[in-house]
Amino acid sequence: MPRTRLQKCTVCGAYGLSETCEECGAQAQAAGPMRFSPEDARADLRRKLKQVESKEWASNLPSSEDEEE
Repeated sequence: MPRTRLQKCTVCGAYGLSETCEECGAQAQAAGPMRFSPEDARADLRRKLKQVESKEWASNLPSSEDEEE
């Protein structure tokens, strides 16, 4: 079950309610971010899965210098 009903196609950008795009047949994902709670009990697990404390993760983050180009 998707976390939100509105889905966005990863290929063509069309919006719909199913997990597959009706326009091109590609996979769609949730159109909005997950809800945020400061009392999130699973935040530490997500950070471990995404390895946010590693130097590689930090070096891949966008910076304001990237936006100027």
